[in-house]
Amino acid sequence: MNALSSRMAAAARIQDWETLKMLARSVAVLRNALPDGDSQLTEAELQQKTVLIQRILDDDAEIRRHTEPWMERVCDFLNPPPRRSKHAQRQARAC
Repeated sequence: MNALSSRMAAAARIQDWETLKMLARSVAVLRNALPDGDSQLTEAELQQKTVLIQRILDDDAEIRRHTEPWMERVCDFLNPPPRRSKHAQRQARAC
């Protein structure tokens, strides 16, 4: 999952949304296959797991830095502001 997460961040940086989507699906499959609980992990394995989770969270933050502005533009495109009267447009320009 860590390797896929890193590839997702790289895809987001170059705005390769199709690759990002495909990798996200792969991560979801792996996540759903994970066993529940950490009771059988050694202390070293738990520490390694913590490091890997932190890397994935860092990648997630990087992905969001690139996808959120894109999503805002899509939302703005799909939901344009309501048309205003000429009088309201003049007042808005005066502000």
